[in-house]
Amino acid sequence: MKVEIWSDVACPFCFIGKRSFEDALERFEHRDDVEVTWRSFQLDPSAPPSSDHGLDELLARKYGRTIEQARQMNDQVTQMAAGVGLEYHLDRARPGNTFDAHRLIHLGRAHGIADAVKERLLRAYFTEGELLSDHETLVRLGAEAGLDADEARDALASDRFAAAVREELVEAHDLGLQGVPAFVFDRRSQVTGAQPADLFLQALERAWATSAA
Repeated sequence: MKVEIWSDVACPFCFIGKRSFEDALERFEHRDDVEVTWRSFQLDPSAPPSSDHGLDELLARKYGRTIEQARQMNDQVTQMAAGVGLEYHLDRARPGNTFDAHRLIHLGRAHGIADAVKERLLRAYFTEGELLSDHETLVRLGAEAGLDADEARDALASDRFAAAVREELVEAHDLGLQGVPAFVFDRRSQVTGAQPADLFLQALERAWATSAA
């Protein structure tokens, strides 16, 4: 069974959803027969490489809230992340364009370590305050996840995997995905959002039964 996960490395619910899905997959009887593929999605494709504003201010602008209200929203997300064992420091987050981060994940896929690269980038953004549009930062993080630093640097300096990322962004639109994370099972069913692990387990079991039928 194939599970494709569309998500963005700057999406707080995507990291939470990753953990919940991993919990469910660990408990799934047929987990060794599940192929997971990370797909690209950008919450804001037009975002600049970096921003002078923090997440609280950007969130306040996006939803027409006060800075205090936005801070409370981020505090709630931080608590939600803690519930699945993640440590968020959203006050450290450095917003920026994530396109090149997705290209690095594609490089990871080419070497069979996309999940490790995805994990490292998510932790870097939400816990460590790394800027994921900076190429040398991406090279370092990719190397920590198991990529060859020189290959990562060369890939980022070129347009390698750019077309693949764009294709997945279009694919998400064609599938009608309105938000992320979005978990697509054999292109037949999907679950959207950072759902509880039990719900993901039920989705895996339903999708497996459908596939078997």
